[in-house]
Amino acid sequence: MLTRELRLALDKLGYSDANLRRAWQDARNEEIAASIIGFVRQAALGDALIPFEERVRAAMQRILAKYPWSDPQRKWLKRIAEQIEREIVVDRSALDREPFQAHGGFSRLNKVFDGQLEAVLGELNEALWDEAG
Repeated sequence: MLTRELRLALDKLGYSDANLRRAWQDARNEEIAASIIGFVRQAALGDALIPFEERVRAAMQRILAKYPWSDPQRKWLKRIAEQIEREIVVDRSALDREPFQAHGGFSRLNKVFDGQLEAVLGELNEALWDEAG
């Protein structure tokens, strides 16, 4: 019964069976795990599913409001959020790949964040999952 309800809820939000199958084929293992965890958590809490992009935007707003970020830091946070929307998981190794690698990867961005980029990523991840419910 829960499977049917979940499928109907996803379909109402624009996540058709065909779209989910295509995404499943394209997804990496960590993306799959993160999505499954989110869906299970939402089902367990009984809350409505919030589209991932909305959760990313809300989490980013919380992070941006939390500290007095410099303009370069704000710019990079927005780029990281855009990448999270595409990849779901953005961590240290993801920042050493494109589109960040061309800008110096994790090492360069860590300097922009005064050596605190891992902590910032952790806070962003926490805020993102707080937005899930």
